[in-house]
Formats: sequence, C-alpha cells, structure tokens
Amino acid sequence: MQPYDYVEIRVPAKAQYIGIARLTISGLASRLGFNYDEIEDLKIATSEAVTNAVQHAYQDNEGEVVVGCALFEDKIEIMIADHGESFNYEETKKNIGPYNESEEVEFLREGGLGLYLMETLMDEVKVHHEEGVTVFMTKYLGEEQVGKDVKTVTS
Repeated sequence: MQPYDYVEIRVPAKAQYIGIARLTISGLASRLGFNYDEIEDLKIATSEAVTNAVQHAYQDNEGEVVVGCALFEDKIEIMIADHGESFNYEETKKNIGPYNESEEVEFLREGGLGLYLMETLMDEVKVHHEEGVTVFMTKYLGEEQVGKDVKTVTS
C-alpha cells in the first residue's frame, strides 16, 4: 500500500487556468488540515510556478502544465511540470538575488520574484530543468519555517 494519495491535473498552458491549479491545491491542503495562512502560502507558490510555466515554457500557448500532488499525513508535495523551454535555475537565481528583507517590495528587481516567493513560502523547493522544467515544492503540516540551527535569543 502506498503511503500517500496522489492527485494530478493537466491544464492548458494559458493564464485562465492558473486559478484551477490554485483551487485544487487549496482543496487538497484544506483536506490535510493546513491552516488558512499555510493554504494561502501554498496557493501563492503554486500560482507562481504555474505562471512561470505559462509565461516561459511555451511561446505559442500550445502546451500543457501538469500539477501533481502527493498527500502524506504530515506534508504535501506539489509538482508543477511543463515540457517547454527550459532555463538554468542556478544562473537565474544568481542574477536575481540575494534579496534584503529590509528592502521595500517596490524596489525589488523585476523578474525572478516568483522563484523567491516559492522558496520563501515553501519548506523545500527543487527545480529540475532537463526536458522542460519541473518544480517540486514541499510544505510540512504545522511546521514553522525556521531553520533547525537557529539559536534562541533571550531578552
């Protein structure tokens, strides 16, 4: 028996279908017991990944985007995949960051903000870029997004 349930949808690589992916993730995350803020984070990260696929993978809007979700007891793993044009993730990340938390949002560089949001809102993000681009994002149920090696500060 598989330790998780898997749900997958395929949508045309068109902007009007991004909301379908968001609604799917929202419903699945709610079913797992994620709270409102966590669900909003999941929806934003998913929107950014699907938007990147829609905007950059296919020049002629003739492709599709696959949204796959593995539902575990303690986490959700989301996969967003396309078979369009790829990009160099590390090179792109190097050119857009680092971001300074004290910077106001309106002064952030345009482009690449979706990658930043995905990494900020999710617990784990992996990007594979061989035949198209596949983004794997993981969000753990009820975990804070604080590193394990953070020291406690007392006042």
